Amino acid sequence: MMTGQQTNSTDLGSGAAVIFGGTASSDLCNKVCAYLKVERGRAATPPFPDGETLVKIEDDVRGKDCFIIQSTCPPVNDNLMELLIFIDSLRRASARRITAVIPYYGYARQDRKAEGRTPITAKLVANMLVTAGADRVLTMNLHADQIQGFFDIPVDHLTAAPVLARHFSKNTLSNAVLVSPDVGNIKFGNDFASRIGSELAVVHKRRVAADKTVAVTIIGNVRDKNVMMFDDMITTAGTVCEAVRLVREHGAQGIYVAATHGVFAGPAVERLVAAEVNEVVVTDTIPFRPEVGGRLKNLTVISVADLIGEAIRRIHEHKSVSELFQT
Repeated sequence: MMTGQQTNSTDLGSGAAVIFGGTASSDLCNKVCAYLKVERGRAATPPFPDGETLVKIEDDVRGKDCFIIQSTCPPVNDNLMELLIFIDSLRRASARRITAVIPYYGYARQDRKAEGRTPITAKLVANMLVTAGADRVLTMNLHADQIQGFFDIPVDHLTAAPVLARHFSKNTLSNAVLVSPDVGNIKFGNDFASRIGSELAVVHKRRVAADKTVAVTIIGNVRDKNVMMFDDMITTAGTVCEAVRLVREHGAQGIYVAATHGVFAGPAVERLVAAEVNEVVVTDTIPFRPEVGGRLKNLTVISVADLIGEAIRRIHEHKSVSELFQT
């Protein structure tokens, strides 16, 4: 399968850069290249008959600054393995620098030993990326900030808050309050709230099973307000739907749910449909699945291609990436 278009490397300011896209982020890569006004690097990823992945780089990358865009979303293991093989191919083709652009970093929730005899897989994946040959990582809204410390190479950690905040600012919701669906997301929630100029409330939850949480109480006032919930990801939607139930019981007027990563695993869609929220907003860090959109009629997908593209430009030109957090 071809994952690229015919192209030559291009200058993004100083020196040649080539941007490749993996199978999981092909559409997002096309949008990033359109933003940067560059052509996409050519690569083929034909599977072997036994299912093994082959990545063949079809452009000369010797001495060039290479970026590979690939989310490690479901099927997680297939996409992760393709990314590792892509990096190894670029390294063996003598690329000068390899940046793994991972809009959605899979295995991020396994960032600590929650109980005995369990792995810290977020660290394992970090080790694998470095061993494969990545010189730098660009990612977005990690499940936990400390995952940056799992790497011994530079990590640029973007947030989708500016993109999502612009969407809700256009809607000009009156009497709005930003609700963080769990205590661990307060930092992102506070950033979002400051961007749209709203108050912040927090839901305290208790996890009763791997895929089920119970919202216990809410800190803040949501009565007769338009509630916006912002989380890093929606996986099974257990956390957010419990939070929706709680704020509705406390008199919320309208409820809008936003997340950077729309994983939508297991019963997520059914739960969100049953929750009857006004709108569900996610970004395209994970490819849009038509079967999800067909069932979740109030779903809006916003692209983060421009944000990622600008970060790539700044990395290539050795400029500050942190300035993007202020936009």
